[in-house]
Amino acid sequence: MPLTLTRSDLLQQQNFINGRWCDGIGSTRHEVADPATGAAFASVPDSGAADAQAATAAAQAAFDGWRALPARDRARFLKRWNALIVANTEDLAKIISREQGKPLAEARGEVAYGSAYVEWFSEEAVRTYGEIIPEQVRGKKMMATREAVGVVAAITPWNFPLAMIARKIAPALAAGCTVIAKPAEDTPLTALALVKLAEEAGIPPGVLNIVTSSREKVAEVVGAWLADSRVRKVTFTGSTAVGKHLARESAGTLKRLSLELGGNAPFIVFDDADLDAAVGGLMAAKFRNGGQTCVSPNRVYVHHAVYAEFAQRLSARIEALRMGPASREDSQIGPMINSRAVDKIESHVQDALARGGKLLLGGKRVRNNVADGPNYFAPTVIAEANHDMALASEETFGPVVALFRFSDEEEVLRLANDTPFGLAAYFYTRDIVRVSRVAERLQTGIVGINEGALASEAAPFGGVKESGYGREGSSHGLDDYMQTKYQCQGGLA
Repeated sequence: MPLTLTRSDLLQQQNFINGRWCDGIGSTRHEVADPATGAAFASVPDSGAADAQAATAAAQAAFDGWRALPARDRARFLKRWNALIVANTEDLAKIISREQGKPLAEARGEVAYGSAYVEWFSEEAVRTYGEIIPEQVRGKKMMATREAVGVVAAITPWNFPLAMIARKIAPALAAGCTVIAKPAEDTPLTALALVKLAEEAGIPPGVLNIVTSSREKVAEVVGAWLADSRVRKVTFTGSTAVGKHLARESAGTLKRLSLELGGNAPFIVFDDADLDAAVGGLMAAKFRNGGQTCVSPNRVYVHHAVYAEFAQRLSARIEALRMGPASREDSQIGPMINSRAVDKIESHVQDALARGGKLLLGGKRVRNNVADGPNYFAPTVIAEANHDMALASEETFGPVVALFRFSDEEEVLRLANDTPFGLAAYFYTRDIVRVSRVAERLQTGIVGINEGALASEAAPFGGVKESGYGREGSSHGLDDYMQTKYQCQGGLA
């Protein structure tokens, strides 16, 4: 896809530290590739510990001034930033599509999604109320106030390169924190463009800093932040394995953590469900971003009485999906992010078929024409799935639907909860009594009831068990960047 931007200055290829665009302290660069072709088209600094420390120093120096600003002033900066994001939607969408691979229509939707978080937290900034505690002893005034945690390190994934960093930066800045950020090595350009617009919005030097690195250097960058007592909070979206590492390594300085980690989402279709609605909900939940989302259904449980009909209707919808690069406006499924992702999807499919699965659709790598790169995988449906398959316990993170049978509610709830993960779950039923009962028993932080599209800036997003802790979005998302201070004033009698 040609990357022709209305504003070429949004294609930044440097770090941003203390209000200045700069190369890394070392001389090495990290290439950014187009997933649709596998060809590199840009490069960014391959930063190390020294760059990370420079960003930390800038954020620490800016912290006192930023948190001292009236909340309404911080809100105005965020509103200006959001207006620029909205005004540059098309350029931002093109950058997302070029480096991440998702179709342009989805990329535009991601810009709107990320913008919604910036707008929401610009409004929440002025609502960081405290409490006056009723007098317990005459002459003593007690109150609880909320204040910014401090310098926040934000580490973000590649699957939503704009939305994920926006929903971390926006509440941090709204709360009065300063930020050091590291975007995923596959998709740094979107985050850099977003920071360019924040600079244009007038956010003061040092308040928002960003450094880029390769996969090989990420441990060096993040390690410098984990060891630094000036960094008071880490917010991360990614794998459970990395989240556990961050939790262990941050213990030395007792940092606050927000961890949105891996999932293994069940999607349950009861025998009384509206099947067309359930198919539509699964399409929305599963095939957004080609299945590369943390809340993507990984295990689809269908009651045996409606199993065959559901599989038929679902396969017809999936077969109609159009694959292709973002340069084609009619594309609905783009390439996977890289060859490692495709290798994992392929291995899950082969394992499932070897363990008794029945292939209804897809199941292979696809090249529609000579220009297509190697990272396309056909939307796939596997029937007769069982829990011996790798895809029953590991996130596939791709366009593969595995259909499991079940017979009764107690059985399917046991199966749905039989995982160390607990991010999202979905179920479809027309029984209002069952709605309350099942929603309560599902062990996840998010539940979709007759609905496949869950995310909203107004709702708390996050998991339980090994899917992490902390919440993003809603007023709870602002709480994660603030701490409570108790003040007791005596001698007033």
